[in-house]
Amino acid sequence: MLRKYFFLALGLILAVALVGGCAKPPQQAVDAAKAALDAAKQAEADRYLAGEFKAAQDSLNAAMAEIETQNSKFALTRNYDKAAKLLEAATTLANNITSQVDAKKEEVKAEAQQLFTDLQNGLTEAKALLKKAPKGKEGKEVLEAIQGELTTVDNSLVEVTDLMNKSDFMGAKDKLMAGLQKVNEIKEELAQAIAKKMGK
Repeated sequence: MLRKYFFLALGLILAVALVGGCAKPPQQAVDAAKAALDAAKQAEADRYLAGEFKAAQDSLNAAMAEIETQNSKFALTRNYDKAAKLLEAATTLANNITSQVDAKKEEVKAEAQQLFTDLQNGLTEAKALLKKAPKGKEGKEVLEAIQGELTTVDNSLVEVTDLMNKSDFMGAKDKLMAGLQKVNEIKEELAQAIAKKMGK
């Protein structure tokens, strides 16, 4: 009888030990990583430091996939060490880029301001070339179309100013780059038409 109780007690002790020894998902680390990514996104790191933000997000996604893999295993064989390291990496990276966003915004702001000046100068040059362009019957419609494109780009500067005032420097930069590309294409087209005319 005593032996029976002894083995029963031993079995209970072993069961408790086994349950207590089972690895548990690092939920606290998961919450910390998600919070860090949310803070980074709120700071617009996904726009201004897109590559670094994606790396942090990828690390979190890999950690979650690893946790799912371990969850599917037999309780006693689960090991969340790899997931914990991935979560730590995601949290660290997210916190780092959050602290870098303001500096990156200032950098993009300076680039946008320079592009604004470049686009204004480009428009002035394009308008001067437009006046020199050949105005034959065939060229009239083309020149009118070019004038329309230049007007559209010119008007976009108002939108850019609004974006800058709203601190959307990345949006302003993208719009300015598109405008500058269009103006440069127009300048090239006009320069070729003028050169062709001069050649004749």
